Amino acid sequence: MSFKHSERYKLIGIKISKYRMKRGLTQEQLANDVGISYSYLTQIEAPNVVKKMSLEVLFDIADTLNVNIKDLL
Repeated sequence: MSFKHSERYKLIGIKISKYRMKRGLTQEQLANDVGISYSYLTQIEAPNVVKKMSLEVLFDIADTLNVNIKDLL
């Protein structure tokens, strides 16, 4: 599967993972807090998987991690 911005999605996922671990949250905890499935979050964070996400999900993740959205981009 080829996406125009695949490297950007991968980088966002890596940053989400970094901030999640910095906050001491598991993937399951973050997924529950954001209101998405655990498997969806694992795909977002996986550096070898390109998983698109909506801005709504990205905003919710940023809010839950208490980071500015620009820190994830």
